[in-house]
Amino acid sequence: MITRKMWLALWMLPALASAGDSDSTAERWNLFYQATSIGQYHGTFRSPYAGANSLQDYPERDVSLTTTLFFGLRLDPNTQVYFDPEVAGGRGFSGVTGIADFSNGEMPRVASAAPKPYLARLYVAHDFGFGSETEAMGSEENQLGGDRPMTRYTIVAGRFTVTDFFDNNRYTHDPRTQFMAWGIMYNGAWDYPADTRGYTWGWVHEFHTRRWSIRYGSAAEPKVANGLRFDRRLFRDRSDMVEGEVRYRLHRHDGTVRLLGFTNHSDSGTYADALALARTGNSVPDITAVRRPGTLKYGFGLNLEQEITKSVGAFARLGWNDGKTESFAFTAIDRLASAGVSITGQRWKRPHDVVATALAVSGLSAVHAAYLAHGGLDFLIGDGALRYGPEYVSESYYSARLMPGVDATFDLQHVGNPAYNRDRGPVWIPSIRLHVEMRKETLRRNKKS
Repeated sequence: MITRKMWLALWMLPALASAGDSDSTAERWNLFYQATSIGQYHGTFRSPYAGANSLQDYPERDVSLTTTLFFGLRLDPNTQVYFDPEVAGGRGFSGVTGIADFSNGEMPRVASAAPKPYLARLYVAHDFGFGSETEAMGSEENQLGGDRPMTRYTIVAGRFTVTDFFDNNRYTHDPRTQFMAWGIMYNGAWDYPADTRGYTWGWVHEFHTRRWSIRYGSAAEPKVANGLRFDRRLFRDRSDMVEGEVRYRLHRHDGTVRLLGFTNHSDSGTYADALALARTGNSVPDITAVRRPGTLKYGFGLNLEQEITKSVGAFARLGWNDGKTESFAFTAIDRLASAGVSITGQRWKRPHDVVATALAVSGLSAVHAAYLAHGGLDFLIGDGALRYGPEYVSESYYSARLMPGVDATFDLQHVGNPAYNRDRGPVWIPSIRLHVEMRKETLRRNKKS
């Protein structure tokens, strides 16, 4: 339980943060802070049966909390170090089970109800520049202000979440301020490498130009599905990912296309092997009984964003993976199509407000659905039986700026066929999110006052 003193500490901590030297062209260091709390509710719904990893059909009320400090330090003109300690706690519906496209994007970072501190990020980044042209970078969380070479080769190594560098999208990428459903905030068919909090160890290489970028990353997989500890046998078990990005202007409005490919090698099993073993023993299939080191999983993702007007933007994602191998690190989605629209509040004189809506349709491969229909369990879903149907999640939210650095969001999600089961649901999930962040412009105002 979060006490009054804890809340007071959360509100006072931002006052300790101060930005680097604002008079310098290249910022030497910066320090930012965020706190996000999400409260969610779902009521009763149709549920003729349930399994070990089902969403419970009785009302649930749950709250999550994360707080993060973001520290950046410039070692030389082209080398930066970033250090982010984080505290997270709370609960998710039914122990974060029962919905493949889960409703709270902060929950991958929450491992226990009681808030616990841990290291979110600790990495170094170095630019190798080509030519004299530069681009200006603003002072942001995990980004030092100053000029960077326009054409550059960058190496990043350390602890981070791979979503810091891959599958970005202007309109849906941050569950602390934008969409919260897993398959809308990210490409749900990308089983990206991470521990249960969403972070990993690895490196990223990127070649960046004015109009296009290409990046490659390699990162550690957890030892077991959704685990906290990592598999250290990196020459055999790891995730590799490549993404190409093209930026363009269409009728004076910016747009971006990204194409992602990934291969995962992990100590995991295949659904066909689990079904075959179950038939020989006349038992329920168990994916954990057929795990083998170095098992391959691969897939692709397409990511689109397009500014329509200065206040209206649209986005879409398509995702696919082979669907043969155990869902291991993110969630149980083999096929994904999502799209939506985001509108800022200039027209009603609320430029910092955002109203947005999106729909995500998730699916499984045939063998994955058969495994669940015979009573098998993934780490996230498993009703003991299955009458398969695509899982539909629609999400709409209104985010309102209460004061500089403080935003409140009302979010409403509708889940059809939760965990791909046409026998259960639908489920309505209203949420309220409070987000506090201290950026340089807020800190400057505080100093002046």
